[in-house]
Amino acid sequence: MSSRGDIAEAVDAREGRLQQERDLYLGLLDLNAETDRDAFLSRALSLVVGAVGAKQGYLELFGSDGDDASWYQATGLSGDEVERIRTLVSRGVIAHAVATGTVVRTPAAFLDPRFRDRESVQRSKLEAVICAPIGSNPPVGVLYLQGQSHPDAFDDEGAERVEKFARLLAPIAGVRFGESPPSASDPTAPYRRRMKLIGLVGQSSALAALFQELEPVARLNVGVLLTGATGTGKTLVAKAIHDNSPRAKGPFIAVNCANIHEELFEQEFFGAKRGAHSTAVRDVEGKVSAADGGTLFLDEVAELSLSAQAKLLQFLQTKEYFQLNDTHTRKADVRVIAATHVDLDAAVRERRFREDLLFRLNVMSVRLPNLSERRADLPLLAVHFCAKAIETHGLPRVELSPDALRSIAAAEWQGNVRQLEHVVQQGAIRAAAQSASQIQSSHLFRQNSQAPVIEEEPRPADSPHGTFQEETREFQRELLRRSLEASDWNVPTTARRLDLTRGHVYALIKAFGLTRAG
Repeated sequence: MSSRGDIAEAVDAREGRLQQERDLYLGLLDLNAETDRDAFLSRALSLVVGAVGAKQGYLELFGSDGDDASWYQATGLSGDEVERIRTLVSRGVIAHAVATGTVVRTPAAFLDPRFRDRESVQRSKLEAVICAPIGSNPPVGVLYLQGQSHPDAFDDEGAERVEKFARLLAPIAGVRFGESPPSASDPTAPYRRRMKLIGLVGQSSALAALFQELEPVARLNVGVLLTGATGTGKTLVAKAIHDNSPRAKGPFIAVNCANIHEELFEQEFFGAKRGAHSTAVRDVEGKVSAADGGTLFLDEVAELSLSAQAKLLQFLQTKEYFQLNDTHTRKADVRVIAATHVDLDAAVRERRFREDLLFRLNVMSVRLPNLSERRADLPLLAVHFCAKAIETHGLPRVELSPDALRSIAAAEWQGNVRQLEHVVQQGAIRAAAQSASQIQSSHLFRQNSQAPVIEEEPRPADSPHGTFQEETREFQRELLRRSLEASDWNVPTTARRLDLTRGHVYALIKAFGLTRAG
């Protein structure tokens, strides 16, 4: 009899949990219709407090990066208790949840080794707590619950329910109360509608500014000089200029000038007739002829010898050239786009580059932003390169974990987009080799290091110091730690002082393993 009673009780409990979950999800759907921010926060908080069985709750939505504004709602707490949560009592718990992107659950915060050393936690004798970030990369808010209405309220099932609620709440809050809808918040969207921008992934304001500059340049039949650091995507930008120009139906021929030997310049550029030299057993078409009617892209143009520069200049001035072993002049209608990471003005002063050639190439100049200026694009680029690696190498399906994305956001990318692509590709291959479904930070970076895996020299055995990368990371870690402590771990204030976005600061906290002292 008692067995039947136990079964019936278990069935009732299960049905009760299912009913709670249904109510929770239906309540989330109803929130879509709420347009008043305060009412939205109040209803959302009441919904999760009732579903989990908490005595007290606090829900906060952050303002945009660089903005101290935030909106919050509390239940079951006095005004003083709310202020304590916002400042001292739970800030360590909240900061931990937001920085790590994970749910924090503890049956007694004042006994938990993660938080017990904090004076504020001990003073308030915080007991059962669940705290979850709302959204990720970076979080758009935080949900904090304390005090159980019954002993099992904050069990594994309760924590999972809070995590799901916070995850589902993020897009609703973003659409209802973000500065603008997702489509309108992408400053590159207007240019993508009007232009062909294949491979140029991102939604940052720096990328939008680049597109704004490219749009009128593409329509002009003038030479363009692309400048910027190595790995910023000059070939893709040159192709975008071609694709959006009147020459779009013509050929696009790319030449890496660093790979052309001085003796072979004329053959490579202008072609050769059969018999021009001992190995010329047939006619060889040059790059100029191949690009006729289209665009000739000269990457790393600063690597050309002075002799080659003079021959290139002659062609640019006359649009005429000779093939080797031919006495007849030929004409070619090409638009030249050149690119370099070298300071050509300095190269001219040092007599390594012809000033008259610079004038010919630099009719219009476009500087490409470094990846450090496009940090908002890091997650989109990483996901794009992950998918590309899977397709290129025929890998089983893997995706980037939240931990990997946070590590990517925190790392310095001196090699820019190219370096990021290589590291994500390596991570995808390593994860697939281990039959992992997700790429973790350990697949991307060496153990206990946020430096990119590629092109890193080992530390000499007799060196008392770390590598440049290691010393730089240690400096950054210490600077961030001091700045956080100076602002009492106020992340928006720290972000402003360091001229970083708040999301970047959260990513660095996670990457450097920083925790707040009590």
